[in-house]
Order: sequence, then structure tokens, then C-alpha cells
Amino acid sequence: MSTAHQALALILFSVFIAITLGITTWVSRNRHGSAEEFYAGGRLFSPLENGFAIAGDYMSAASFLGISGLIALFGYDGMLYSVGFLVAWLVVLFLVAELVRNCGRFTLADVVAARMSQRPVRIAAGASSVVVSVLYLVAQMVGAGSLVGLLIGGSGTAAKTLTVVGVGALMVVYVSFGGMRATTWIQIVKAVLLMGGAITLTVLVLLRFHGDVNQLLSTAAERSGQGARFLSPGLKYGADWTARLDFMSLGLALVLGTAGLPHILSRFYTVPTARAARRSVVWAIALIGGFYLMTIVLGFGAAALLGPDQVRASNASGNTAVPLLAGFLGGGTDSTGGAVLFAFVAAIAFATILAVVAGITLASSASVAHDLYASLKRRHGRRRGEVAVAKVAAVGIGAVAIGLGLLAQDLNVAFLVGLAFAVAASANLPVLLYSLFWREFTTRGAVWSVYGGLVPAVLLVVLSPVVSGSPQSLFPGVDFQYFPLQNPGIVSIPLGFLAGWLGTLTSAEAPDAAKHAETEVRSLTGAGAV
Repeated sequence: MSTAHQALALILFSVFIAITLGITTWVSRNRHGSAEEFYAGGRLFSPLENGFAIAGDYMSAASFLGISGLIALFGYDGMLYSVGFLVAWLVVLFLVAELVRNCGRFTLADVVAARMSQRPVRIAAGASSVVVSVLYLVAQMVGAGSLVGLLIGGSGTAAKTLTVVGVGALMVVYVSFGGMRATTWIQIVKAVLLMGGAITLTVLVLLRFHGDVNQLLSTAAERSGQGARFLSPGLKYGADWTARLDFMSLGLALVLGTAGLPHILSRFYTVPTARAARRSVVWAIALIGGFYLMTIVLGFGAAALLGPDQVRASNASGNTAVPLLAGFLGGGTDSTGGAVLFAFVAAIAFATILAVVAGITLASSASVAHDLYASLKRRHGRRRGEVAVAKVAAVGIGAVAIGLGLLAQDLNVAFLVGLAFAVAASANLPVLLYSLFWREFTTRGAVWSVYGGLVPAVLLVVLSPVVSGSPQSLFPGVDFQYFPLQNPGIVSIPLGFLAGWLGTLTSAEAPDAAKHAETEVRSLTGAGAV
């Protein structure tokens, strides 16, 4: 791109950053600093507003950049992410949304600890939430680096590094000064922009093929060099039984992981009632469903109009397929139209990253302050002190995410998010479902369930091809790969459920029938909910 066109993209980046900082400044002047305000925005958002915010929180860089890139490179197999991410919301709608809103206050640990010994359960659930959040944050950092790499022509490690550090600094500012209220409005603005950009590109792709989807797919298959295999299962995950197991493992993680994501669960506390939480999810499903249908068109459009080779030449993992497609649809990045459309889409993608990292950082810092710090360091401190700890925690979590993001620059962002989903489904979902639906569940069962899913999931990722043993690994020069699958979900998710069951069976603690009855009534009716 020419210097003028690069400047245009940077100007659009700067405009969005200025708008979001303005929102944060405005909100920080109009809030009283309580824990409820900082963590839940005062619980004042409507179902429509919260539905847009949930969609803005969920449609991350993995959705806009990673999924379209995987479809452009691998065709049918890349669509698994779109299907898995969307189907997951049925689990959230029917099993989680209302019950979580009625049982908790700010975090996942509130729900689990409602009828358990508070300290061990909060420590376990808080640690798990932080691990999941950091993994999710890394994907957003990688997406930011990929965007800037494309903008400056694919080189310039220093610029990518500065971008990742800058995104980390911004997310700390959003959380520390604006809390949940500013984060929510940033996510709403981002959701509107993202849907507008996706609709624009989808219409332009379909116009190229005169609305004929069959022609789009056949052209994509032809340009891919794989022919009919591009439109059939198996190009990425069908080479052997290991690849097929990886496919099933990924699908299981995507479908079950959403219900265990801390930053998604925290959104249910921003509305006043459980009915509002359920309606928020319905709005979110409508927005997210439409968006994922469009990512399929964009992915195949990039394969048909650019070809996988061009996409891979820009970024080996396909993270820049959508911005490249935008430049092509506008007449080429050397033209004014192409540069404007490219800059617009790149700015939306950057806005997506900033909005999502704000939500994740807020949820993880809340877990550190509300669960870990409150359990380990003090028992009778003031709420204002807890909020201060959350702000400090945001800085620490941002630093860790920046460091890991710099290490993982060459991995696909959708793939990285898939790992976060696997950990969430392994450590958070079993304990959440057991707490809500199993009368005999005990404190030992809750702790074992969290660690029994969290430790195997993280350990298997460390011992997988993701970290070592291949040219695409985080550390390609070493080999301590002992687990053949890239996604651990098929092993670690059952282990999480099994550990919770065994912990309960071997526990000497008698379940508190009165507490369970109280929790059950509150979860189903909302009586006594905060």
C-alpha cells in the first residue's frame, strides 16, 4: 500500500480509539465507583443493549479474521468454527443464562460457591477464569499484530510489537477508568460497526457472482487447487485418525466452551432480571447467527477472488484474508476505492480487538479481585478496596497477555480461541452444571472438577504440536510433543466431569440440603437474587 493509503487506515484506527476513549472518559465522570458499578454497570442495561454487547464481546478477532481465513485456506473444514460457535449459544440459552443471573453477583465463582465452602471454591474458579481469559486475550493480540503487519507490508517486527503493547495499554485504560459501563458501550459500538462492515463485504462478494452461491463455491474450489475436496470434509482434519480425533475434539470444545467463558457469563449480571438475561441471549443469537453466515461467504469469497496462495503469502495462518478481500473488492489496494475499503475493514477489525480485550480483561480482573484476592488476603475489606485490586490486576493480566501474544504471532487467531474454549469447557462448564443441577455435589467435588479439567487441558496443550515439535509451533526449535492432538477437549472435558463426580463420591462432607434448596429456588424463580 502507498504511504497515503496507510495513513488513511491509521487515521481510521485513531478515530475509533478517540471515540472509545471519549466514552471511557464520559463514563468515568458519571459513576460512583462501587463494586456493582465497576463489575456489572449498575445492572441497568436493557436486553437489546446487552444483546448487542454480548455479540460485540463474542464476535472477536477469531470470528472476523480467523474463521474467514481458515475457510479461505481449508474450505469446508474451516466452517466448523462458524457452526460450533453458533450452536454453542443453544447451550447458553437453555442451560445457563437465567440460572447464572439468578444465582450469582459478578463472577462464575459466585454461582459455584453459593452452597459450598467459599474459600477453596473461589480460589479454584478464579484461577481457572484467569487462565481462560489470558488464552483468549492472546488471540486478540495476535490479530492486532497481523493487521499492522499487513498494513506495513508484512515486515516490521518492531511495529507489530508496539501494536501489541499499545492494545494491551488501551485495554487497561478502558477497564481501569470505565469499568463495565464503558466496556459495554464500546462493545455496542463495535457490534454495529462489525455488522455493517460484514454486510457491506458480503453484498459486494455476492454481486461479483451475480448472487449465484453455486458459482461462488465452484470458483473457490477451482482457485484452491484442491477441486471438490475443498468443498468436502477432510482437507484439514481428515488425513488420518489423529486429524479426525482433532476435528471431534475441536467441535466438542467449541459447542461446550461458550457456557464456561468468564467474560460471557459476566454479561448476564449487567441486566436487572433473569428474563432480561434470556432475552439478551435471544438478541445475541440473532446477531451472531447472521454474522457467522456472512463469514462463510467472506471465506469462500477470499478463496474465489484471491486464492489461498495469495492469502497464505500475506499471513501463513490466513488472519488477513478479510482485509485483503476488502482491498480487492474496492478495486485493489493501489486504488483509492480499494484503499478506503481496506482501511475501513482494518479499522473495524481493530475496533473488534479493542472491544473484546476490554471485556475479557474486566472479567479476569474481577476474578482476581472478587475471588482470589478476597479469599486469600482479606475477609472484611471494603468493596472500594476490591475495585482498586481489580484495576491493578488488569495491569498484570495485560502484561502477561502482551508477552504471550508476541510469542504466538504466527498462529491462527481462531485456532488460539479454540484452545481457550477447550479450557473453559474442561474446567468451568462441569463445575457450573454440577452446581446448578446436582443435589449431592460437594465442595471437594467442585474443587476437583475445576482442577481436574484445568490441569489436564493446560498440560496437554503444552505437550501438543501447538507448543513444540513442528515448524508452526510456538517453539519450533525444540520437541517435547507427546500428545498428538492440537485441541485437548476430547480428553480434558470428560476428565473435568469425571473429577467432579469422583470428588463428590469420596467426600466426607454431607451436602447441605437447606443451602441447595435455597439455591434451587433462587436459580429457578429469581427469589432473593441480587
